[in-house]
Amino acid sequence: MDIFDRIRKDRGPLGQHARESHGYFTFPKLEGDISNRMMFRGKEVLVWSINNYLGLSNHPEVRKVDADASAEWGMGYPMGARMMSGQTSQHELLEEQLADFMQKEDAFLLNYGYQGCQSAIEALVSRHDVIVYDSESHACMVDGVRLHQGKRFVFQHNDMESFKKQLDRARELCKQTGGGILVVTEGVFGMAGDQGKLAEICAYKEEYQFRLFVDDAHGFGTVGEDGRGTGDAQGVQDQIDVYFGTFAKAMATIGAFVAGDEDVIDYLRYNMRSQTFAKSLPMPIVIGAQKRLEMMRTQPEHKAKLWEIATALQEGLKAEGFNIGVTNSCVTPVFLSGGLGEATNLTLDLRENYGIFCSIVVYPVVPKDTIMLRLIPTAVHTLEDVQYTIETFKKVKAKLFAGEYKSESIASWA
Repeated sequence: MDIFDRIRKDRGPLGQHARESHGYFTFPKLEGDISNRMMFRGKEVLVWSINNYLGLSNHPEVRKVDADASAEWGMGYPMGARMMSGQTSQHELLEEQLADFMQKEDAFLLNYGYQGCQSAIEALVSRHDVIVYDSESHACMVDGVRLHQGKRFVFQHNDMESFKKQLDRARELCKQTGGGILVVTEGVFGMAGDQGKLAEICAYKEEYQFRLFVDDAHGFGTVGEDGRGTGDAQGVQDQIDVYFGTFAKAMATIGAFVAGDEDVIDYLRYNMRSQTFAKSLPMPIVIGAQKRLEMMRTQPEHKAKLWEIATALQEGLKAEGFNIGVTNSCVTPVFLSGGLGEATNLTLDLRENYGIFCSIVVYPVVPKDTIMLRLIPTAVHTLEDVQYTIETFKKVKAKLFAGEYKSESIASWA
């Protein structure tokens, strides 16, 4: 069969609805300054779907540093991969600042979060090693695991009995291969919002002699002292062997980093293919990240405001009988019952008639006949935004239960 013939017949679990959903439910265009209110298809909407946790994307101090650095350096400098010609003192300075902040010996700056996380996992293991990972790990982690040429075992999400069972399997296999065990999990799981059970996982480290890799994309900047992350919040920061954080959430920019022991991080500098063969981060992004990190450390009011909004939103939703799952982070899922047709009609109603824009998540990301509305509170939201959203959700929930959104196919938005 011709490859393209197969592609035309099978668009994939998400792409199968591309013709009906593109430009509205998928690949929507939010325009204007990044804030709690933006423009969507010519209308102002209240936005709950942008990872601008601390509200730094349009903060005046941040914008000035970004603009000044762009004017001084442009977006081209430095040219080339860091190993060849893209190294600068500012890149090294940011790494020193990140290592100090995360209370680790060293840190390595990465071009992108997804690519960096995937590549770090792959670089840490040989074919003799075994990876044990959480079933709800982010796609970038799963892709990193797939690159591994050895064995991998998955444990049920945050299930310590399942975790121990897979550790037992991994330990027995390592006796044959002579390899070691890498445990891979998240600090904060980005869909359901629950924290990984890092403290409970670390309790097994001495017995099983594994190393721990934690992707804390949604925890960095939002939990722990000064936003130091989930390991700090759970009191096990020193037991995380490789900490991965991204700038794309709390810091509202591009880039990422890994932090850990100096010899391990230095090994990654020379063995992460996605970094060895990729252009260095442009200078304005590096200098801008320094400013954002400084503000995280010295201006706690941003994190405090984020949690004021997140707490009000989550407590308010629960008080009105909404199911927000087991979140213990800022990520706020709202679970409802319904099929794909109902989900799209409900979303249309929220956006067109109530002016609320939030992410809609359906099967295969969540179980069939489940609708998840995913809300991301930020420091630029207001308590009035929270109250309006809760009142609106009460109305659309009543409509859903009354069957007003019933449909066998994706609603037409054109």
